[in-house]
Amino acid sequence: MAKPKEKKKQDDQNPNQERQDKMDDDTQDTQHQEIDQEKSNKKKNKKKKHTVTIETVAENPNNISPIVGYFPSGYDPLKNNNKVVDEEVSTKLYRNVKRSNRLQLVVSPNGSQVDFVGTNYSGEATSAQLCTYSLGVLDKETQTLKIVPIAANKIIRLEPRVRGSEAPETEDPDTVKQDQLTAEERNDKMRDLTQMYSSKKSIRQARKLDSLRQQEDTGNQEEFDRNIAGAINKEALEVAITTDNARNIPPYDLAATTSQLAYPLDRIIFNGEWDYLLDVFELTKAGADMTLDLYPSFVCNRSYKLDHIQDEYEKKRLAGIFSFITHLVKFKDKHSMDGVSSAKHHKIPVILFQKFSSLFAVTDSKRLPDDKLNLLISYVLVLTLIADDFRSDPTDIAKDLRMNAVALRVHYEYLGCKFVKEKNVLLATLPVPLQFPTLRRKRRR
Repeated sequence: MAKPKEKKKQDDQNPNQERQDKMDDDTQDTQHQEIDQEKSNKKKNKKKKHTVTIETVAENPNNISPIVGYFPSGYDPLKNNNKVVDEEVSTKLYRNVKRSNRLQLVVSPNGSQVDFVGTNYSGEATSAQLCTYSLGVLDKETQTLKIVPIAANKIIRLEPRVRGSEAPETEDPDTVKQDQLTAEERNDKMRDLTQMYSSKKSIRQARKLDSLRQQEDTGNQEEFDRNIAGAINKEALEVAITTDNARNIPPYDLAATTSQLAYPLDRIIFNGEWDYLLDVFELTKAGADMTLDLYPSFVCNRSYKLDHIQDEYEKKRLAGIFSFITHLVKFKDKHSMDGVSSAKHHKIPVILFQKFSSLFAVTDSKRLPDDKLNLLISYVLVLTLIADDFRSDPTDIAKDLRMNAVALRVHYEYLGCKFVKEKNVLLATLPVPLQFPTLRRKRRR
């Protein structure tokens, strides 16, 4: 009788055991599902790698670079992804007629009376530029990453304005005041800012530049006093009237007895500027070659002369002349449409860049006036004469200046040069005393 009871007891316990086994199986299935889900999520979250070709696009003066604007109000033109953005938002870019470097960006949402307006010459854009910006565009089909510069390195702040309720934007009073400053006041302000915020090296360069300007002004005043004192004879009076500015050529001496003194080198390259003209000398000392993409052909074709000079002072002097010619040619290219690409990466020392900008009167349009362009060409030709011991072949320098050799001959003659023929080659020479060509007037019939 005991055995049947025990069997019944075991049968009563079996359903509980089955339920427990089923629960264990469900738990294991759930755990497997969680593991599979984790694996699936890891596969989805795994970053896809791309092997791309990076292409850096240089800034083109003929085409405007991309402009980046942001909305501080929180407006998002891409909020409604189901619609075409071009139909929702109208974007327009305006350029100032008188000042082409001033831009205004206007974003107008369709069906709204609010415009978002930003400029690159007022507000936040006028703050100090501490870094540069570029925009990267990845083309997955061609596996190419293009990096393009942002226009003027400015990210424009787009402020909301109710259409028609405001008067046209007025310029920042500080900007207007800055435009009304004279050249002397602007130089004084820049000098104060340099002393307050610039590095020690920049401060030393600024002080040296001021010292050179004072020496130049003092020298001009002394020369003027000498001319006034010697104005009692007719010849000295003619010299006083025929000044450097009247001829629009480098400083000269009509009483010079040698070609070397006709155009004094110390009045073209000042004493403090030679320390910034050592690049050609250091290249020669290191045994490196000068390439045509970095130096004019005139300099490259005459670099062999430096190897034949034993005296270090004379070698530094000729190398400095070559370097000065290079900076002048590159400065001309920077301010001309046909040569801007060749001078894009050329670095002109600050002390020389400021001198060239003042001497050749660079305008807001960045183009050299015709008279100042002729003056720059005259400076280059005088230095090439000095480098060639006053017997110079104008073929390569004409190529560097992007001029016709026949047109360049007029500039030589204006400097008082004469041409001689040697072995079927025309050479420009500088006889003394200087004799400038006189203007010929047509007779009236």
